[in-house]
Amino acid sequence: MKWIEIKVKTSTEAIEAISNILYEAGAAGVVIEDPKDLLNRDGETWEYVDIPEDIDFEQAVVTGYLPESARLNDILREIGQRIADLPRFGLDVGSGEMEVSFVDENDWANAWKAYYDTIHIGKRLVIKPSWLDYEPEREEVVIELDPGMAFGTGTHETTAMCLEFLEKYIEGGETVIDVGCGSGILSIAAAKLGAGKVLAVDKDEVAVKVARENIKRNDATQAVEVIKGEGLDGVDIKADIIVANIIADVIIDLAGAAASKLKNEGLFISSGIIKSRKESVYRALDRAGLVVIEEAEKGDWLALVSRKTLSGDG
Repeated sequence: MKWIEIKVKTSTEAIEAISNILYEAGAAGVVIEDPKDLLNRDGETWEYVDIPEDIDFEQAVVTGYLPESARLNDILREIGQRIADLPRFGLDVGSGEMEVSFVDENDWANAWKAYYDTIHIGKRLVIKPSWLDYEPEREEVVIELDPGMAFGTGTHETTAMCLEFLEKYIEGGETVIDVGCGSGILSIAAAKLGAGKVLAVDKDEVAVKVARENIKRNDATQAVEVIKGEGLDGVDIKADIIVANIIADVIIDLAGAAASKLKNEGLFISSGIIKSRKESVYRALDRAGLVVIEEAEKGDWLALVSRKTLSGDG
């Protein structure tokens, strides 16, 4: 079987949005190459990494693999148009240049595995690719993940900040809703950190399938339910914590619904917010009766924790 390989040259801040565009166009897998992953938190390169002299730290590459299709020209036109529209949402897409080629299935099926390794996040969380061995230290919480078919591996700043907030605020027994669950990483983390019930929601069928597989792999099926859905539409439970790692415009649209689905004093953890959209997100949260109590920043991204302050039936 032949696959269409689409490489998009972009910026770090547009990686997640372009990944989502490729998935929604039918991609069965996405590989992300971001040179900024080679930088430490002070903006310097890690001492043990051999950095090519000509590397461009301002250019990332998102590569998606789609099944061969007679509609190729229409698909490419739609992808190109959606990428061209991203600046309207405050995202810098860089050059946005697309390169298209055909590859055999065997050439891509395992290639993405070279991009992942075991990583540590927060005080206790460990994200381990399913094909690697790892001996955990005492009290470490290990999440075994196969990220090849859905975005959300823990390596991106937006995901890492959500994980750190979940580790901080989950005390045990909470009801958690994960909006836009992707690979299921945040849902699995919530369950393993002690949440009593987790509802994972994603509008993409591939993400729902892979999230279920990852949840099963982590023995979290009793605590986590995965459903296909758009945002919080159709969700009929009240949550102690809602987490959404998406983009600023979706968080703005979601704020009111999130407030309505939170118990009183419940928390809304939102990430994927590019710095330039901070004030817009703050205003939307305020209108929804959500007060920001904590803010985190990594690279070009912000994550916020807000608390529901409106009286109600929660």
